[in-house]
Amino acid sequence: MWLQKVLVPLLRLYLCGIKVLLYQMFNRSFTLPVLPKQNGRVAIVTGGTRGMGLATARHLAILGMHVIIAGNEREEGRAAVKNIHEGGCEGKVEFIFVDLTSLKSVQQFVQMFRARGLPLHVLVNNAGTMMVPEMQTVDGFEFHFALNYLGHFLLTNLLLDILKRSGRRGCCSRIVNMSSATHYAGVVEMEDLNRRVCYSSHGAYAQSKLALVLFTYYLQEQLTAGGFPVTVNAVDPGMVDTALYNNLWTLAQALKKPVAKILFRTPAEGASTTIYTAVASEMEGVGGCYVYNGQKTQSADLSYDSELQTKLWKKSCELAGLQEN
Repeated sequence: MWLQKVLVPLLRLYLCGIKVLLYQMFNRSFTLPVLPKQNGRVAIVTGGTRGMGLATARHLAILGMHVIIAGNEREEGRAAVKNIHEGGCEGKVEFIFVDLTSLKSVQQFVQMFRARGLPLHVLVNNAGTMMVPEMQTVDGFEFHFALNYLGHFLLTNLLLDILKRSGRRGCCSRIVNMSSATHYAGVVEMEDLNRRVCYSSHGAYAQSKLALVLFTYYLQEQLTAGGFPVTVNAVDPGMVDTALYNNLWTLAQALKKPVAKILFRTPAEGASTTIYTAVASEMEGVGGCYVYNGQKTQSADLSYDSELQTKLWKKSCELAGLQEN
């Protein structure tokens, strides 16, 4: 049991990491093309107080967007807003609190946003955590599953009607889900989504990132079938030098530091694919894709399993307290 549930996920995840580093060793980071101005449009960026989320929020604001940074650190949020404004931007930037590990907090955030009467053109589900020790959220969910996936699943579904109303043919609203190359090592344990039988932080993280890709493909299929002007894509930023790696084992931390300086992307480079997917003209009307280094890429074979997509969607609706559409 331990070998299958703990050691195998660890080895598979680190193998994914080695493959990404080899790619980054021989390939330059994606360079953003000239992007269209976004004046009058509204975006929500979760986890936008630092790292790639902050870089994303900053670039969208520079393009003229009204950016709402959603996060659970109020002081960091105020600092991020100040940082973006001081750097110069055409758009408005503000911070609104949300704890994505709490379903109630997500609901309260959506109620607050709805009360503003704003449209919503871009939703960037960026917030995430990695390799945290076993712990449960206030709702009893495994931490990676709740923060990386289920909180964003609920947030997206509660905002979906606004996204649908805000988009139009030729100018779709866009949802961008932050996945990772680790999803290739992921397995969705439908009978044990909270990983209580035998916990592995590596397995839990990879599962959450695979779940985001499965969610992306299923949701796009539903949106296309309904003829709604909304697209949803998953993005892979590569290996980026952010605080996400702070929970690595001590040895891994020591090995990571010199490697990161040479081979890891900067937060701005990591955010480039997210920004491109969120606003580039080339991505207008394009949905249901996995985008890596600015290119549409094949995701894990398992992510295309329509039966698994459906099962996960139904279970997620049940866990999040949503009525299945």
